[in-house]
Amino acid sequence: MENNELLKEVTAKAQVWLGEGYDTETRAEVKRMLDADDKTELIESFYKDLEFGTGGLRGIMGAGTNRMNIYTVGSATQGLANYLKEAFKDLPEIKVVVGHDVRNNSRKFAEIVADIFSANGIKVYLFDSFRPTPELSFAIRHLGCQSGVNITASHNPKEYNGYKAYWEDGAQVLFPHDVNIIDHVNRIKSIEDVKFNGDKSKIEIIGEQIDADFLAAVKGLSLSPDVIERHKDLKIVYTPIHGTGVKLVPESLKNYGFTNIIHVPEQDIPSGDFPTVDSPNPENPSAMAMAIAKAKEVEADLVVASDPDADRIGCVIRDAHGEYVLVNGNQIVMILLNYLITRNAELGLLKGNEYVVKTIVTTETIKSIADKNNVKMFDCYTGFKWIAQVIRDEENTMRYLGGGEESYGFLAETFCRDKDSVSAISLMAEVLAWAKDKGMDFMQMLQDIYIKYGFSKEAGISVVRPGKTGADEIQAMMKNFRENPPKTLGGSEVIRIKDYSALTEKDVKSGEIAKLDMPATSNVLQYFTADGYKVSVRPSGTEPKIKFYIEVKGTMETNADYDKANTDGEVKIEHVKKDLGIA
Repeated sequence: MENNELLKEVTAKAQVWLGEGYDTETRAEVKRMLDADDKTELIESFYKDLEFGTGGLRGIMGAGTNRMNIYTVGSATQGLANYLKEAFKDLPEIKVVVGHDVRNNSRKFAEIVADIFSANGIKVYLFDSFRPTPELSFAIRHLGCQSGVNITASHNPKEYNGYKAYWEDGAQVLFPHDVNIIDHVNRIKSIEDVKFNGDKSKIEIIGEQIDADFLAAVKGLSLSPDVIERHKDLKIVYTPIHGTGVKLVPESLKNYGFTNIIHVPEQDIPSGDFPTVDSPNPENPSAMAMAIAKAKEVEADLVVASDPDADRIGCVIRDAHGEYVLVNGNQIVMILLNYLITRNAELGLLKGNEYVVKTIVTTETIKSIADKNNVKMFDCYTGFKWIAQVIRDEENTMRYLGGGEESYGFLAETFCRDKDSVSAISLMAEVLAWAKDKGMDFMQMLQDIYIKYGFSKEAGISVVRPGKTGADEIQAMMKNFRENPPKTLGGSEVIRIKDYSALTEKDVKSGEIAKLDMPATSNVLQYFTADGYKVSVRPSGTEPKIKFYIEVKGTMETNADYDKANTDGEVKIEHVKKDLGIA
């Protein structure tokens, strides 16, 4: 489309937003963009509609069809309400839970969502203020609701907000409900179709009682209360990074029995501006800097963090040299699953029908841990809605022990169906107490896992290719990897290739092709080598990038071998990157 045609189109769309159906503030903002000499902001705000995808909405806040605002949120909610009334037409009353995080406008959006649901005759439980995402999932199940909405953009930059839709099992929506909701949202063609005038009699404010019920359920996950009692004074630094975790994480740690929880006061302040960090993502060392500084000051045993909506966990431990080092997402899942399996075995609770879940891009060391303990392991696609699906499929036949993904998410329970930093942080502290009781520090315990189950080193690399040309380049890269797969990676021969878009697994030597048992197709390629290396390649579904997940293997016979194994792993990863052409 020529620039003049594009400008004409966005101008026409913007002028609709000057109508009486829009509030004064919005009309003024749109008029400012229309009158500006530089039309960049106008084009960015209106050149497309913010799409309601399989997970909901996410975008920059502001006026316009391509922005998060009361009108795009309103249209999404009206579409969801229409589908709920169709899907649950036989119920005497449809019920939903609405929650939100600390971001700017989150409360405003949540109240509008509640109003629209209520105007459509739907009963709404609205949290009295911000809450962790996992508590919303819990509340949907606990209150017997059919759906829920959380206003959050997770750990995105402060300019963003988002809208996550949940189904009656407390998980984010999956097929067929995701596509049906999208269809109903797309049917909303005018703001006049949205019922903004709420029915306050159908909105019930919830808060403290759900907090208490959720925290009691989390406390029920503890497997080592006696061990905690012996090590209750462990120094634990916790930061919510200005987010919702401040509501429940410290309280949960206290419930578990820990008495020495050290805060980072500046980051206890809830703020959608996230003033002390560049990015509120606990994966990033910079986001953990203040907590690490506090840990050095008090000589802490453990540093833990949650992201703004408190579903992801960050973790820092002391290495053999006394330095504070980040635990990566793969290691978090590995540590927690190893503890849950081992502790269940110690307590005589393993009956042979237990299982764990990981995503296909998460470390294969977890499979080694599960196999050697006779625990079944399921692989699923990236995203906790897929882990929730496994739980749903198996809940009447097997016992779930835990599941997680390399992107710093873990779920230890079934009363919630989304990743949960509240329970994960509480259990991580319990793991440390358990290790201490065995005469180990955290690093020694991690090293012992590697000695017993094999050493692995992982790296995630994102190659960014913005714009339409970038999207075409990413598509070409995936096509090339399919048609010309690497023969070796890091000096190790590729022996198996999985293609999840075709749901096939190829034995490279024999040429035999087997069918992959997955619930849907996905644009993911995986290469497995003779030395146990794994490389996964997939385009991002939300950003202009292609992602590579690299896992290499090594050996450790004693704790003293850790540094060398780690260094060797880094060298192997660099070789793999060169073979992939991304070094």
